[in-house]
Amino acid sequence: MVKLLRDSCPTVSVGIVTANLLSLGSELALLERVGAKLIHIDVMDGCFCPMMTVGPPFIKALKTPLLKDVHLMIDEPLEKVAEYAAVGADIISIHPEACSQPHRVLQHMRNLPNANDPARGIVRGVALNPSSPLEVLEPLIEEVEMISILAVNPGWGGQKFFPSAFQRLERTQQMIADSGRDIILCIDGGITKANIAEIARTGADLIVAGSAVFDGKTAEENARFMLEAVRTGARSQKSGVRMGSQGGGE
Repeated sequence: MVKLLRDSCPTVSVGIVTANLLSLGSELALLERVGAKLIHIDVMDGCFCPMMTVGPPFIKALKTPLLKDVHLMIDEPLEKVAEYAAVGADIISIHPEACSQPHRVLQHMRNLPNANDPARGIVRGVALNPSSPLEVLEPLIEEVEMISILAVNPGWGGQKFFPSAFQRLERTQQMIADSGRDIILCIDGGITKANIAEIARTGADLIVAGSAVFDGKTAEENARFMLEAVRTGARSQKSGVRMGSQGGGE
């Protein structure tokens, strides 16, 4: 599963909860049409996060070949991750801040079957809030296939990107390199049309964007723009063009 995901990178994981849920089939078809590879589902429980969003029935209802990137912003997910795998999650990310034993949760996830294709397994991810020290990753890095750095405090859309996320991304890249493992690096939160190219130049593998795509007006145009910006930014990064230090936002 990691190889399948790696082959799609760098790309955008599109936040589907910000779509028009009354036209969900059409919104998914739009993403397939423009060449998106992943949809991102923010699961909030009203406890770890101030908002409540969706759960397993919603994920099960997503009839699409797109990979399902499930971000669990919920308290104590140990007894819940199996249900998310059963309804079709390809990637499941947890928050160490929300777990009494995050290592145990990741170990449990290692053996969960992928309901879409039992041969490819589940990509196990951890996501870190902006205030969480990166040292939290050290005892977990041998058990993860994806790390997500949040550039906003989780809970609601429309927040501005925290420029400090650039330094956190760079430090996380070094931690991944030191581990010698193939770990997908993701940036999530505050992504706009104005800053996505700069963020892509960081070398991040996945960039999560929701409201910047589904703005209620020009979703298909937005999705094409974001996907192309990531490809262009990644090419610039490989050519040695360095990112700025401030970051965009609107």
